Amino acid sequence: MVTLGDSTSVGLGDPAPGGGWRGFPVLLRDALGGPALVNLGRTGARMACVRHEQLPTALAAAPDVVVLSVGMNDTLRSDFDPATMHEDCAAIVTAVRDAGAHVLMVRYHDHTRVFPLPAPLRLALHRRIDAVNAVTDAVAASDPLGIGVLDLDVLPGGYERSAWSVDRLHPSELGHRMLAAGFAALLAGAGFAVPQAVSLECAGGREVTAAQRTAWLVVKGVPWLVRRGHDLGPVILQGLVGELVRAAR
Repeated sequence: MVTLGDSTSVGLGDPAPGGGWRGFPVLLRDALGGPALVNLGRTGARMACVRHEQLPTALAAAPDVVVLSVGMNDTLRSDFDPATMHEDCAAIVTAVRDAGAHVLMVRYHDHTRVFPLPAPLRLALHRRIDAVNAVTDAVAASDPLGIGVLDLDVLPGGYERSAWSVDRLHPSELGHRMLAAGFAALLAGAGFAVPQAVSLECAGGREVTAAQRTAWLVVKGVPWLVRRGHDLGPVILQGLVGELVRAAR
């Protein structure tokens, strides 16, 4: 099994007992009985990164299953381009399908229901997430019998606060368990043996307190927003202008 994508594939939000991150890839691997796992996820990765940097290594691994979880980083960039994303996503999926692998993809939830934002930015981000989901739908429709899609918008419990880590951008341990269980169900439906169920009972994670949430906001959250200002600024401006124009009309 190969996992491709961004920090969610890395496992951020689900700290491993001995340090580092565990995440849905390890939980899914265990449910499948322990096949070899090649996790190529990288923090900050975008669709183009997966195509040009991760895909060659994935193909060399000759996988039976490939899980693709990427796209949210694209929505937060000023050069967001759904057409280019579609081209890259189609190339990724075609390559791994031609190599004989079963593909699993993700449709994203409305992230603005988890991460509070000002109304104009919320609407702008919501539209971008819709555009990313449209890319997933189009690519999945090209091979409806060979691609499994996990729709996070309808994942039971997916909007609960407990499903999200302190930053509200990455799944918590429970959230990663939900992802792993959802992917396992898709694989079972496709005829793969899934000898063990993914437990939704947390074990090995750390409890996050209110003080830790505040500390994260000060130490990491605000600096992250400053660093990303170059990209987020145009997104905010576009959202504000777009909503003002719509209101005027």
